[in-house]
Amino acid sequence: MSSKRLLVTAALPYSNGRLHVGHIAGCYLPADIFVRFERMRGKEVRYVCGSDDHGVAIKITAEKEGKSPAEVAQYYSDHQKEDFAGMGIHFDVYGSTSRTKYHFARSQEMFMSLFEKGYFEKKVSEQFYDESKSAFLPDRYVKGTCGYCDTPDQNGDQCENCGKVLDVSTLKDAVSVLSGNKATVRETTHWFIDLSKSQGAVEEWLKESEVRDHTRKYVSGLLSSGLVQRSMTRDLDWGIPVPLDDPEAAGKVLYVWFDAPIGYISNTEELCEERDGDSEKFTEWWKSEDCGIYHFIGEDNTIFHCVIWIAMLSAEGTYQLPKGVFVNQYLNIQFPDKEAEKISKSRGNAVWIGDYLEKGGSPDSLRYYLTAIAPERARSVFKPDDLVQRNNTDLANVIGNFVNRILSFTKKHVGDTPPQIEESKLEEVDIRFRALRTQTHRTVTELLEGAQTKGALEAIMEYARACNKYVDDMAPWATRKTDMARTELTLAVAIEAISFLGVILQPFLPFTSEKLLRMLSLSADKLSWDDALQGLALGVTLGDTEILFSKMELSDWISEKEQDKES
Repeated sequence: MSSKRLLVTAALPYSNGRLHVGHIAGCYLPADIFVRFERMRGKEVRYVCGSDDHGVAIKITAEKEGKSPAEVAQYYSDHQKEDFAGMGIHFDVYGSTSRTKYHFARSQEMFMSLFEKGYFEKKVSEQFYDESKSAFLPDRYVKGTCGYCDTPDQNGDQCENCGKVLDVSTLKDAVSVLSGNKATVRETTHWFIDLSKSQGAVEEWLKESEVRDHTRKYVSGLLSSGLVQRSMTRDLDWGIPVPLDDPEAAGKVLYVWFDAPIGYISNTEELCEERDGDSEKFTEWWKSEDCGIYHFIGEDNTIFHCVIWIAMLSAEGTYQLPKGVFVNQYLNIQFPDKEAEKISKSRGNAVWIGDYLEKGGSPDSLRYYLTAIAPERARSVFKPDDLVQRNNTDLANVIGNFVNRILSFTKKHVGDTPPQIEESKLEEVDIRFRALRTQTHRTVTELLEGAQTKGALEAIMEYARACNKYVDDMAPWATRKTDMARTELTLAVAIEAISFLGVILQPFLPFTSEKLLRMLSLSADKLSWDDALQGLALGVTLGDTEILFSKMELSDWISEKEQDKES
């Protein structure tokens, strides 16, 4: 990342439900790791998110729960913030598309800018209709079978299996979510954005932007068939009113996927007001060439962020386009002795973040596992029993055991002041092992620059295993009886490695990193990324040795009854 200032966003979650492991793995955790890494490198970073409160999803939830959409949005937004905090995911601002005071005006301003430049066309179109409710059915009020890949139970906007856009002509056997009755088709008036006018801008952006191969291939496929017009208004009473002096605009709101990404901008305005005392400073992040903008999203948001959002920004003309959009694919779930399946609230098969944390689940253990199986390039599967095994082997046995046995052994046989490395006494085995530390730092840095958190964590774990092998080969418990100088040199090199792990694990396992560094009398918030290679200063006193990771049992946080119910 060449920019010294970064604006990082994570997709705005719908405020209509709780967060599960798929949400965290999709974009919030990788974005958090990336932000922590870049801040440790000394970059000025602002991490922006907030709840997506408009659209049909919130309206449906409100009707089911007997509440107003505003009440639903507030309730779930508050709970989502608690879950994020429990996972160590901290945003600089967590706004709201219904409560952030700048959002309505900024969204309507964007619409009018594009309207006045000729990007919108008013058209009569066909839309699904519920005869028994006398109401038009926006996208998520209708379900049916995808006309492209025949996947059943799809919403009326996009197929979650093949990613194709769905409408009245491509959603088969459509049924109203409101009544369960067959959906009919009627004519209604809406405003369509002509995406074809921005095709060249989107193509140029795709060539220059930082995106993963699967994203580039998918978007290229969309572009190859040509961009078309797409409706950006809806027949709905919950949302941002269409700002036109036109009788046919009455009772219509902006499509949620038109106003949602604008939330990145309006939330930045709110942040600048809070932090800088001037909301207009948002232009320093959104309209300045020295700021790099990066979006983290899940695969179902690709078309909106990599096509429609780019088209909107290009057409408006004053905002910087994002330098990168990092897309993670779907995370499925598989309980013991069950088949892998899509995580679904309606199926009740999710592992909810709030439940996991309330039952004492370690946030760092979950952060580790979700990063280790991150669906960066292909869909992956969350297995609760695999989480337990990875915690007990990778974390407790590899990292935890290495740190504990070295620090405990040092305090017992050398004292609270760790020995120093005497360069002249290093043997070839020590030199090779210390060189691996430098190599690992370089590898992890390069991977994290491209937001490849999974590969970066794998490199750190390879180093942690090498740490255990080094200690096993040098056997300080044996050399203590015959060569204390050699023993102290081994311990000094090993403690240098522990210091390295404490720093380099900080973006991934912030709670554990803080605890580990405390054992070395170091403060996590005062260390830079390159401090990982510095080792301990002369005269440091070791703190109390703590257990980094407790062994985990599946029954600790999910019972057999819950497994059966959720699967």
